[in-house]
Amino acid sequence: MATIFNESNVPGESLGSDAKRQRLLTGTRVPGTAILLDRLSIAAGGRFVLEVPATSLAWLQVLAGEVALARDSGPQTLTEAHVVFLPPGFAAGLASDEGADLLYGEIPNAAQLDPQFAQSPPAFRVVDWTREPVLDSEHDARKRIYLVTPKLAGTMAIKGEMIIYPPGTAAANHHHEGAEHFMYVLRGHGTVYANEQPFKVKKGDVIYYPDRERHYLEAAPDEEMVFVEFFAPAEFKTVWVDESQICTWNPTGRDIQGRAPVRDIKRHSVAEGHREDV
Repeated sequence: MATIFNESNVPGESLGSDAKRQRLLTGTRVPGTAILLDRLSIAAGGRFVLEVPATSLAWLQVLAGEVALARDSGPQTLTEAHVVFLPPGFAAGLASDEGADLLYGEIPNAAQLDPQFAQSPPAFRVVDWTREPVLDSEHDARKRIYLVTPKLAGTMAIKGEMIIYPPGTAAANHHHEGAEHFMYVLRGHGTVYANEQPFKVKKGDVIYYPDRERHYLEAAPDEEMVFVEFFAPAEFKTVWVDESQICTWNPTGRDIQGRAPVRDIKRHSVAEGHREDV
């Protein structure tokens, strides 16, 4: 059965000067998971050093506030528009003048999910998701923005996206085979169905699905629901209960603010699995 919990119920632990870590996805909470997920909070004026193990792939997403990332090549300012992918062995200081919250994800032993990882590790990359292309679902009102794909990140170990559900929108029932899968609710509320059993979800909830568990979500009628979801590895199979609802995504030719996006994505379907050239 799916593991569902809210970050507010996870205790924090000290992490450097005026910063704390909440361990959301762990091997204790989800035995056997290959994905670790933390919520990091930096108080105003706080700072700490982030170090990625030499065999891991990691990423950061700014949830609120502004963060200064101090690298050898110079400082970089990160906002809520940014998702940052961190190569193995990466180390940098993080600081915030006004305070900030972040998600930190890590895949230990990423070479187990990507045989080319050790020979060709991914490079440091900052993605501004507000400039990425928006795609519309062909069957419902959902929108998708890719955060990380093999083409973007240069590794088959991870795939991630942001999904936007207008009020009252529901997706089709389906399951995945061959990948771990979790969601984090950024805003809004609604219902998640796991093997047809309903669970209420809201901002700050983490939803982890075991392999092959049927699931779908429905936004509440009064509010948009937005979440990020990640899969490890990036290539897997998706099976729909109703094959006429196989997920197909159409390009809009614009970013989330209606501008021309930084790249183009063609119309694509996941009927043949999740190896999308995006």
